[in-house]
Amino acid sequence: MTAETAAQDEQEIRDDAAQSADEVTEGGVVETLDGKTPETETAGTVAGAGEASGADAGSATATDDADESDEDDDSDDDEVDDEERLVEEGEIAGDYLEQLLDVLDFDGDIDLDVDGDRAIVSIDGGDDLTKLVGRKGEVLDALQELTRLAVQQATGDRSRLMLDIARWRADRRDRLARIGTEVAERVRESGVREELDPMTPFERKIVHDAVAAVDGVVSESEGAEPKRRVVVLRSS
Repeated sequence: MTAETAAQDEQEIRDDAAQSADEVTEGGVVETLDGKTPETETAGTVAGAGEASGADAGSATATDDADESDEDDDSDDDEVDDEERLVEEGEIAGDYLEQLLDVLDFDGDIDLDVDGDRAIVSIDGGDDLTKLVGRKGEVLDALQELTRLAVQQATGDRSRLMLDIARWRADRRDRLARIGTEVAERVRESGVREELDPMTPFERKIVHDAVAAVDGVVSESEGAEPKRRVVVLRSS
């Protein structure tokens, strides 16, 4: 996978704009000690200056350590806030889907999780849940968008949560990773490029990752949505 292709597909599956980080500039403090000339300094004066300098250095070091500790604490707080936000998204989505299942008269167990920067909601364990998936996942995609809208209405923020029903996405991920590896190994041996079927940005990302794990080949995305596909070819 080329850097350009990775950037394109990463951008396509991101719904939120990238957040810029503020740059923090720390200034140093220069301290000057006034003393007598070397000819008139006594041993006690030199020792006192040394002790004062050491105390000042220790104080500066303690201050620097405190600043670094504060920065670490802020970073930890941000991570906790992000995780709490995703957990909240999952809980809102779970409540919405539970009501939806009741209306549709479907049974299923709802499981909530967090994976990276996404809330993950899974429905499993019920009969006929595949009807909520569709032949190619089109029903599942529609339900996922409805669930995201429900979360957005409750929180005011756009959600990137992922919904899986009857392990369709999990199984699809495994199949795509296996296909990407098999195609990459074939192309490495034959040198003949291969094109895969059109996929969604998320599906292409799975294939790109699988191809990147095989030496001697690269992958690119070609075409326009909704017929954009992955192409695997031997690296030069």
